[in-house]
Amino acid sequence: MKNPRKPAPLPSRQQLLDFIKDSPVPVGKREIARAFRIGPDDRLALRALIKSLETEGKLDRKASRRFVPQGSLPESAVLVISGMDRDGELMAKPVEWTGEGTPPRIIMAPFQRGQEPLGIGDRVLARLKRLRSGLYEGRAVKRITEGPARVLGLIEDRPDGSGRLRPVDRRNRTDFAIAAGDRLDALSGELVLAEILPSRPYGPKPVRVVERLGAMDDAHAVSLLAIHAHGIPDVFPEEALAQAEAAVAAPLGQREDLRALPLITIDGADARDFDDAVWAEREEEGWHLIVAIADVAWYVRPGDALDREAYLRGNSVYFPDRVVPMLPEALSNGWCSLKPDEDRPCLAVHIHIDAQGEKIRHRFVRALMRSAARLTYEQVQDAREGRPDDATGPLLEDVLTPLYGAWEALLAARKRRGVLELDIPERRIVLDSNGHVQAVLPRQSLESHRLIEDFMIAANVAAAEQIEALGLPCMYRVHDKPSPEKLEGLREFLDSIDLPMAKGQVMRPSHFNAILAKVRETPEAALVNEIVLRSQAQAAYSPDNIGHFGLGLARYAHFTSPIRRYADLLVHRALIAGLKFGEGGLPDTDLGSFAETGTHISATERRAASAEREAIDRFTASFLKDRVGAHFAARISGVARFGLFVSLEETGADGLIPASALPADYYHHDARAHSLTGRRSGARFTLGQPVEVILSEANPLTGGLVFALAAGPGPRSTFSRGPKRPSKGRSKGPERRGRR
Repeated sequence: MKNPRKPAPLPSRQQLLDFIKDSPVPVGKREIARAFRIGPDDRLALRALIKSLETEGKLDRKASRRFVPQGSLPESAVLVISGMDRDGELMAKPVEWTGEGTPPRIIMAPFQRGQEPLGIGDRVLARLKRLRSGLYEGRAVKRITEGPARVLGLIEDRPDGSGRLRPVDRRNRTDFAIAAGDRLDALSGELVLAEILPSRPYGPKPVRVVERLGAMDDAHAVSLLAIHAHGIPDVFPEEALAQAEAAVAAPLGQREDLRALPLITIDGADARDFDDAVWAEREEEGWHLIVAIADVAWYVRPGDALDREAYLRGNSVYFPDRVVPMLPEALSNGWCSLKPDEDRPCLAVHIHIDAQGEKIRHRFVRALMRSAARLTYEQVQDAREGRPDDATGPLLEDVLTPLYGAWEALLAARKRRGVLELDIPERRIVLDSNGHVQAVLPRQSLESHRLIEDFMIAANVAAAEQIEALGLPCMYRVHDKPSPEKLEGLREFLDSIDLPMAKGQVMRPSHFNAILAKVRETPEAALVNEIVLRSQAQAAYSPDNIGHFGLGLARYAHFTSPIRRYADLLVHRALIAGLKFGEGGLPDTDLGSFAETGTHISATERRAASAEREAIDRFTASFLKDRVGAHFAARISGVARFGLFVSLEETGADGLIPASALPADYYHHDARAHSLTGRRSGARFTLGQPVEVILSEANPLTGGLVFALAAGPGPRSTFSRGPKRPSKGRSKGPERRGRR
C-alpha cells in the first residue's frame, strides 16, 4: 500500500500571490489547497492567509468566490477599441479603470461570422478572459458606440442601378448598400464617409453618405483616407488659428543671449520646421555641447486654445505628400521654427562631457538664439567626406568638425552602454510635382543622422535627470524589457535557424546585438532584425519611470521636439516651472492628470504610426498597380495557416501569397518552425526563404498586395536545419495572424 502524500507547509504570502497572478483563470480555495497540498488541519490557516491578503487589497474576490490579483478586470466590461498592435490585432482598454498604474492590455478576439468589424474608437460590451498577468482577451458581445457606426469606403455603381460601398479597411470584406437618395450626389469612384443604418439581419447593410472626400484617383486621396480612417483631427479651430496668427517675437528679457554662437540646424531635405539646433567646442576636460530647442511653451500656454488642440492631436502626423501638424503653420513653420538669421526663443542645455563621452554636468537656460545655417543631412555627410559646398565649406572647420568630435565621444559611450542597434530599412515614397508616386526607395542612414540622434539623446537624458532632481512630475519615455512570452517566441525562431539563445539569462540590448552581429551581411539579416524588433515591448509615455531598455538608460524623457510632440511640451513646462524661467511653466492643476495624459499621447502616437504605415502601403500599391503580372524577387517574412507573407527585395513592399496560390497539396503549419510543409510533395516554405513571386493584385484602396508563387521555393536559409518533424497538435485550431 502506497503511503499517502504528506501535506505541505503553508505557502508564503508571495508564493500564494504569485500562484494566483500566474493562473489564467480565477482560483478558489480548493484549487489553492490542491496546488500547495494543504491538508485539512491547515485549511483554517490558509483561509486566514487569504483573508489577510484580501483585507490589504492585494487580492480581489469575484462573485464566484474565486480570487484574482488586485486590479484585475471583471469578467465583462465596457471597452473602447484603442488601436492595433504590430500583429494587426485590435487592442482595447476599459472605459473605467480604478486600479493602480495603467490598465492591462486587452487583445480583441477575431470576429465571428455575421458580426460587424470594429474600428478604432468603437465602444463594446465584451467578455474578458485573463490570459496571463497584465494581458486579457476580449470577445465583443455588443457594440454600444454612441451614435451610428461609420465606415469609410469607395462608391461603386452596379449594373442594376444600385450602389455599393466598398470599405477601405482590408479587414472589412462586407460591401454596403446605398440608396439613390442617400448618396449626397457622390459619383462612382468617389471616397465617402457613411453612417451604417438600422437594417434586417440578412442582405447587405444600408449606409447613408455623410461626407464626400473626393475621387480615389486623386493623388491626395491616399493621405485623406488615412486621416479619416483613423479619426486624426486635421482642421484647426478658428480660436487656435487666431491665437497663432497673433503671435509676435519673444523679447530677450531675462533670457541668456546665444545669438553670437553659430548654432546650426540639420534636418531632412524636405523638412519645413526646424525645432533643434546644435553646437560644440573642445574644452580641456572633453567637450562642451549645446542643444537648443524652440521655446514652444512661450507661445502655447496651459489651457489656451492652442494647448487644447495640441493635446487633442498629441503629435504631428507625417505622410509622403503632407503633414498634419500639432500646431498651426504660423507657429510650426514660423515663430517656433529656428530659421537661419532670425532671432528665435529657445530652451537650451549646456552639456559637458569627458573625452570618453560620459556626462560631467549640465545646465538648462531659457535663451534667445539665431541659427547660423539650415543644413541637410546629405550636405553635412558630404562635407564630412571631403565634399563641402557653399553652405558647409565656411562652417567645416569651426562648426562641423567640433560637432563630429563631440559625437565620436558620445558614440563611444553609447557602445559601452549597450544600445539595441536594429537595422530596419524604412521605405521612402518619392512623389512628382502632381503628387503621383515616382519611386519607392529605402531611406538612407547616414552618420549625420546618428550625430543628431545622439545629441538629442544626451539632451533628453539631461532633461529627465533635471526634472527628477527638481522633484516635479516628468513625462518619461519608457521602454520595458521584452516579456518572457515574446522572448520564448524569439528563442524558438532563432533555434529554427541554428542561432541559439540561452535560456534563463537576464536579457540586455548587448545580447540582441550579438545575435544581430552573427547574421550581418547575410541574406537573413533583414528578417532577423525584424523578428528581434517584434520581440520588443512598445515604448510609451508615462509619469512612472521604468527606464528605457532599448537605449540602456535608467531615465529618459522627450525634450527635443515640442513643435510636433505634446510630451516634449510638458517636459519644457516642467523645466520652466522648476528652474523659475518665467511664464509658461507647468501649473499645479496638471500634476494629477499626468498618468491620463501619458495614456492619451501614447495612443495618439500609435494612431499616427498606424496611419503613416497604412499610407505608405497604399502609395506602394498605387505604384505597383501597373505592374500586375510582373515577377519580383522576395523573401518569406511570415508564415500562417492561410498562406505566406512576403517582402519584396526591390521596394520592401509586403504582401500575401494565399495558400490557394501555392502548389496543390495539403500543407502542415508548424508554428514553432515558422514553416508550411506539403504532405505529398515535401515542399517546405520557411521564414526568410527567398522566393520568386508574381504580382496578381495591387489594391490602392486597401494597400493590399496579393502574389502568386512563380516557381518552387528558392534555396533554404543559410541557417536552416532542414525539414523538422511536425510538432504534435500544432496544425489544428486557429493561429494568430502575422503582423500584416
